[in-house]
Amino acid sequence: MIRPLLAGRRWTSLRLRLIIVFALVALTAAVSASGIAYWLNREAVLTRTQDAALGDFRQEMQNRAAALPGDPTPEELQRTAELMAGSSPGYSVLLVDEKKDGRKVFGSAGPDAFSLAEVPKSLQHAVNDRQKVTAANDSEYHVYWQRTKPRGNPYLVGGTRIVGGGPTGYMYKSLAQERADLNSLAWSLGIATALALLGSALLAQAAATTVLKPVQRLGDAARRLGEGELDTRLDVSGTDELADLSHTFNKTAEALEKKVADMSAREESSRRFVADMSHELRTPLTALTAVTEVLEEEVDGLDPMIAPAVTLVVSETRRLNDLVENLMEVTRFDAGTARLVVDDVDVADQVTACIDARAWLDAVELDAERGIVVRLDPRRLDVILANLIGNALKHGGSPVRVSVRTEAARDGDTLVIAVKDNGPGIPEDVLPHVFDRFYKASASRPRSDGSGLGLSIAMENAHIHGGDITAENAPEGGALFTLRLPVPPLGEAGAR
Repeated sequence: MIRPLLAGRRWTSLRLRLIIVFALVALTAAVSASGIAYWLNREAVLTRTQDAALGDFRQEMQNRAAALPGDPTPEELQRTAELMAGSSPGYSVLLVDEKKDGRKVFGSAGPDAFSLAEVPKSLQHAVNDRQKVTAANDSEYHVYWQRTKPRGNPYLVGGTRIVGGGPTGYMYKSLAQERADLNSLAWSLGIATALALLGSALLAQAAATTVLKPVQRLGDAARRLGEGELDTRLDVSGTDELADLSHTFNKTAEALEKKVADMSAREESSRRFVADMSHELRTPLTALTAVTEVLEEEVDGLDPMIAPAVTLVVSETRRLNDLVENLMEVTRFDAGTARLVVDDVDVADQVTACIDARAWLDAVELDAERGIVVRLDPRRLDVILANLIGNALKHGGSPVRVSVRTEAARDGDTLVIAVKDNGPGIPEDVLPHVFDRFYKASASRPRSDGSGLGLSIAMENAHIHGGDITAENAPEGGALFTLRLPVPPLGEAGAR
């Protein structure tokens, strides 16, 4: 898993992309320049060779072929062809004369023997095409040429006729040397392109090191800032954009440090106020609770007009006492002072004791595997169960079904306790907030019998065990709360 991840980061890094962009730009420029240079040199080489050969061929046709008699013999054609080829810059000559009876007489000479069949038909038609003499055209016949590749070898083929009557002449010149020269040029340009590509890669590497090192320092500083090191600052040097970015980062980090310090101070003050208030309320509440217990015992003998008020005082005093206890518990969680006092607990017995202590036996169905012994904090497990089952009975409907089981996982067993009621379920817009503190499902009913802290305290107790609680609606109806706690080895001591 680590190696592919690193490979993915490496291939998407800014350094690599910068090198690739430099390389592509250099490659595009080098290939374009090399292509243009090759094309210009190719045209220059071929045009020079072609003009020299065709110019010489035209001159030889005028000087030698035009001097032949009107009806030359094969020997005369052959001798003239040899003279033309002997004085030519490396091309072969083919002279063709057509007799009155339709026979054709040939004379050929030169390094590359060729026949009329090897002359392209289109070139033969162009050479033999007699044109009308006009002001723009002062000759009936012209020199025509064409490049061919018989058997894969490049050749220049040219041809013309003698004005006023005479043989038709063709020249056949090999372009193999020019092709070799152009291939050497192509290799040279290819090597130059490769060197340019390598140079651009080295230049990109140097540029990436210069540009990305400050960016890397900025990234490291941002990472440390995200990990809570709010005093992280960058050393600023220079006046470029990266220096401006470093200045901005330092100002942002300073503002963030100040804001976090202010928020922490306010939070600590609020937490201390709640803790002090809860602590101060415990003494009068203890006295009030004792009084209300006495009043509750005497409520049957009180005046019927006074008895409802006494009952209300008793219930509200108990509610206030529960709220203070919950506030103190929340304060301990927020302050990080909550600790586990663990013991080996038989989960089925613990659930049964929780239900029995609150007289819920008739309203709760228990489906628990026997013999599940888990090392956890029994008091905090009781708080979790009391809140989940009590919430199901209050807002759902009996019977509430509690199931206990263990699930095997790759990283160890998990204790799973599911609490399901038979109510209408939880509205979809409420589900994400059921564990929020003081959250009320209906804004028109801000007052309820509970403190609004029960489920959040249950979640905190699950978290301190390393577990979690989820809330959902069961497919068959009703709300379903599922507690999952990791199962440590039995006898593993310690309090967290």
